[in-house]
Amino acid sequence: MYEFNTRFKCFLTILLVAVSCSTLVLAASQIDSTDWVTDKVFTQGVEGPVVDEKGNLYAVNYQQQGTIGVVAPNGEHALFVTLPEGSIGNGLRFNSHGQLLVADYNSHKVLVIDMQTKAISVLAHNTNMNQPNDIAISSNDVVYASDPNWADNSGQLWMITPSGQSVLVESDMGTTNGIEVSPSGKVLYVNESVQRRVWRYDINAEGMPINKSLFYQFDDHGLDGMRTDNQGNLFIARYGAGEIAVLSPNGTLITTYHLKGQFPTNVAFGGAHKNVLYVTMQKRGAIERLMLSAQ
Repeated sequence: MYEFNTRFKCFLTILLVAVSCSTLVLAASQIDSTDWVTDKVFTQGVEGPVVDEKGNLYAVNYQQQGTIGVVAPNGEHALFVTLPEGSIGNGLRFNSHGQLLVADYNSHKVLVIDMQTKAISVLAHNTNMNQPNDIAISSNDVVYASDPNWADNSGQLWMITPSGQSVLVESDMGTTNGIEVSPSGKVLYVNESVQRRVWRYDINAEGMPINKSLFYQFDDHGLDGMRTDNQGNLFIARYGAGEIAVLSPNGTLITTYHLKGQFPTNVAFGGAHKNVLYVTMQKRGAIERLMLSAQ
């Protein structure tokens, strides 16, 4: 009887371990996203998704570098505009006038596109910028730009006034990349890709980021674009991990969403209730979509 019970207990233990391991594998391989735009519609430089009031999504490098593509709410896509020769876009944002701002990393500029005429002008040009990468914008049109130097894993942070004056906020940072202003307009988040850190700044009355503090430290994989939802939760593209990590306003990891591809570059919210998360995927040249709970 003892021998039977012992063998039965061992069998149960092995079975439970096997089931638990299977459950973990299933959980780890769970895919939360679906394809919105399929492979190779954009180049591997696809970045900077942003959604207008009509639900159209814009992203850089459609079919070829130096372009911006548009994806309609029904999923149809087309070329929106070709940037001036030598310009290659990265981050995109709309200002309060409905103009599209473009971080032109190849020409050290931030461009402005009139959405009706498609005329392109320069908001700011500063040769002291390494390569303006991602941008965030306040409600009063102050622009914040991350500025990485991938050659030595360093970076800078810039503030650009509505008149186009560029102000160096901080140098000697890690590889600055994702950047976002909180819904309240009082907090700026900046991440460093290689160092896997997310920094938090207060924004003072003049728009200057102050009181820098470490918001979150990841243990592995790179960091790329970020956006906040209406509650102020920070959604971060985890490059190489194939994930979107979600941090609460107090810096707690809330959840992680798993993607089809491994190399997300940036994220943007859309949909009538701002509960659709679009994710640009570098290696695929595609855009994935996550349907979240209504906010």
